[in-house]
Amino acid sequence: MNEIGESLKDAREKAGVKLEEASKDLNIEVLMLENIEDGNIGCFKDIYVLKDYVQNYAKYLGLDDSKIIDEFNEYLFEYTSKIPVKEIEKAIALKNKEEAEKKQMASPYTKPALKKTKKIYYVLIYALIALLIVLAIIWSVKQITINNEIINYVSYL
Repeated sequence: MNEIGESLKDAREKAGVKLEEASKDLNIEVLMLENIEDGNIGCFKDIYVLKDYVQNYAKYLGLDDSKIIDEFNEYLFEYTSKIPVKEIEKAIALKNKEEAEKKQMASPYTKPALKKTKKIYYVLIYALIALLIVLAIIWSVKQITINNEIINYVSYL
């Protein structure tokens, strides 16, 4: 990947194009272009997005994008063939689990149940509010009763 990045960087510099200009024209962040030129594929979560970036960048710079993509695919094959199969299976399982959770969260009918501790807090909050309302009613009835007694006493005099 370093060779691909260097060839892209050389072509950009020979064309007199600044990274910021290429970034604006391609609608790719400057940091992403720098990572491509430096050969840092670890900065990309999706290899297919990286491949699109490399292809678009090569086209933009007037390079033979099919040749660049062939080099990219060869590099990618070598890179991925060194990854143990168990790690690949683990990554696939994790991705599938995340996608399933996203699908589940997409529907309001499949929201996960609240944890018991959250339910307890909600019950306690509602009970406290109800208690405060009852106390406010008792206090207001008592105040009305006291006011009536004062009025009756004053009118008796």
